[in-house]
Amino acid sequence: MESHQHNPSLLLLPPPPHSTNHAALNAAYEPPLRAAIEKLKSQTGHHADRGSVLFVGIVSPILSGSSPRQKSLSWPAAQSALARIYSIVAVVCARLAVPSEMGAGPDSVDVRVVFIDHDPSRPLAQDCDPIIQVNNTVIVDLPTFASVYHPWKQIFHVSSGPGYQIFSSYLKVYGARVQTLTQDQLIVVENGLPFTGHPLPPIQSKTYPVVCLGGTFDHLHAGHKLLLTAATILLKVPETPTTVPARVIIGITGDELLRRKKYAELVQPWDLRVANVIEFLASLLQLSRGGWADPDVTKKDDKVVARFRNGAVEIHCVVLRDAFGPTTAEEEMDVLVVSGETRSGGDAVNARRRDLGWHDLEIFEVDVLDAEDFINDPAQMKKDFATKISSTAIRERKAGARK
Repeated sequence: MESHQHNPSLLLLPPPPHSTNHAALNAAYEPPLRAAIEKLKSQTGHHADRGSVLFVGIVSPILSGSSPRQKSLSWPAAQSALARIYSIVAVVCARLAVPSEMGAGPDSVDVRVVFIDHDPSRPLAQDCDPIIQVNNTVIVDLPTFASVYHPWKQIFHVSSGPGYQIFSSYLKVYGARVQTLTQDQLIVVENGLPFTGHPLPPIQSKTYPVVCLGGTFDHLHAGHKLLLTAATILLKVPETPTTVPARVIIGITGDELLRRKKYAELVQPWDLRVANVIEFLASLLQLSRGGWADPDVTKKDDKVVARFRNGAVEIHCVVLRDAFGPTTAEEEMDVLVVSGETRSGGDAVNARRRDLGWHDLEIFEVDVLDAEDFINDPAQMKKDFATKISSTAIRERKAGARK
């Protein structure tokens, strides 16, 4: 098993239940998530100091559209489901005392949630081969996912009818044509309450060529992963790489603005925070038939640009030196993605843009991660949850560990 020890693992989950409230999602997803994370935590070996990466693939007919190229999704429902799933992940990691931010070291599990567009009620064709089939969004279908996300350390699937059906469809495409898997790499995990119903409403959202967001992204955690994913699925990906690329512009707070932060000595340097953002976004954007691959990255002055999908998508990471960053430096952008905690910042950005004679940005607000509906434990449990979704709390934990 040493040969694939460095690879990430995969947990395949059926579509969210028809009701995507906290209780329904927790009942459906907490048992398999807990089982997979616990299994990865318990594994030890020569490379255990690096921790584990777990991709959680939500296999769901999330995209709508009659044309293979023209697809859309309900962004409010998608981001809400993501927020609740990442909340469950944070609660599970708190209960198991598992560090979950990127690069957290021994016994950590870096969980990354991705949507896979596939209707489990429609089995794949018998002769379905791995193939890269793109559309105008960043979300790919099951054959494309199988052909570019590999190799895996382990693959987990749930012990239910829908779980086995999805696992069977996935292996039909993946199989030995992509990676030869041994029996100990295929692991059945506990199923939650039955998954039923079409998870997302038919109301579809517009997508945009240029999406902007900002933050510190220190010790990249579940809240950051949610914000980055929610922003990225708003992208309108061009038909061909020869057209103007879709762009995600990310303002990342400069080191000089973080010197007065609590436990400032443990704030990660700007270059590392940028590298983590790009590595995480590669989880959503990279399409390489050869499997895991490093993106094409260039750096000039205070900007780092990463290119994906043969140049069809670009990630621009720029240094934030004030509250506005690129939103008042570049007129050509469409939307600003904020969290519920930073909504007032969006209003301030648009006020400044109006002063410049520029159009307002459309504001999209991402849900705040919340443990309230998932735990009944007293204050200590909520404090442990906070260490999974707060950079300050993560730094405090690391400072305590040093002592």
